Amino acid sequence: MTTTEKIESLIHVRFAPNGTVMEIGERPPGVEAQTWFNFLSQNTSNCYQALAGGRGMFRLPRPQVDALKAALSSAG
Repeated sequence: MTTTEKIESLIHVRFAPNGTVMEIGERPPGVEAQTWFNFLSQNTSNCYQALAGGRGMFRLPRPQVDALKAALSSAG
């Protein structure tokens, strides 16, 4: 594993009281917050941590975040 692969990115998520995503970090331009959350949820495993107060976060290596952004952009 290279040094770059060890660098983790924290993608913070904030939810509305009804459970929809209000804000999420690292979101590609033009992508809805809920769409980015759903994509991350479906394409990662054991990377999401629920937090108190309607918040959560994904903890992913930087190269994986970049690859997920590229995959979502090419899928759209």
